[in-house]
Amino acid sequence: MTKNRRLFLKYSGLSASGLLLMGLGCKPSSEGSSESADTLATVLPETVEGKSLDQFGIQLYTMRDILPADPKGVMTQIANMGYKQLEGYEGDMGLWWGMPHTDFKKFLDDQGLNFVSSHCDTNKDFERKAAEAAEVGAKYLISPWIGPQKSIEDYKKYADQFNQLGEVCKSNGLRFAYHNHGYSFEELEGQMPQEVMMNNTDPELVDFEMDIFWVVTANADPIAWMEKHSGRFTLCHVKDREKNAPAGEGDASCILGEGSIDFDPILKAAEANGMKYYILEQEKYANTTPIDCAKAGAEYLRNVRV
Repeated sequence: MTKNRRLFLKYSGLSASGLLLMGLGCKPSSEGSSESADTLATVLPETVEGKSLDQFGIQLYTMRDILPADPKGVMTQIANMGYKQLEGYEGDMGLWWGMPHTDFKKFLDDQGLNFVSSHCDTNKDFERKAAEAAEVGAKYLISPWIGPQKSIEDYKKYADQFNQLGEVCKSNGLRFAYHNHGYSFEELEGQMPQEVMMNNTDPELVDFEMDIFWVVTANADPIAWMEKHSGRFTLCHVKDREKNAPAGEGDASCILGEGSIDFDPILKAAEANGMKYYILEQEKYANTTPIDCAKAGAEYLRNVRV
């Protein structure tokens, strides 16, 4: 998330395959031979390469520069690119882009789009937002930004607040989640804020959305975090980082697949540890456009194997 987006939010209220091979090679048959070449040919591609993503999404903030002028037109283009899922954000036109939430849902249904989640201002009308989000068919409402805190105790207070927001979501048939930035992976008072928030929230009420870009930017290991807290990271932002970007540089988002992050092992680990939603986000457009970036991102995600 860039500095401009942080200001906006602030002021708006905000090695299994090897084992399988061993098993296949050692399995006896009545003729004393191993599995046939035909069997290997049918089993190995799925084992080694994994499976493709059935569906993938895009965070509408990726389209922030063009979305307000023509929300329906932009979302129609998104659907035509092959995206099936949307994650929203709360801009000046609200969560539903100037439409009644029921009309918003009908429009998305007509485009074959599922509104799976949204970032929102959790400090204003949250119960109404949760009720409307449920009627739209969303699965999550998400806190997108709390900012760096001065003490670990402050993060514990936010964890308590997240539990309360989780109760509201649960009563409406939704889930609540928190979306990380780099600051929660920077040690404070000898502790990691992300760990504190995860340990002090109820897994029955609160999930987490891992922004992979920000974990890497903070020099943390996304796979280690997913494995340590298996099942808690249920959404992720698949956001790439410019090659040769200075350490800690936050304004370094780039076209998915053209950056420095090796997503292959990360997304496989995500799938193995309970990830449900894979959502493209891009925040910087050097010598390109949001539409072209979204198209490139869709092509990348279409070929992902997990």
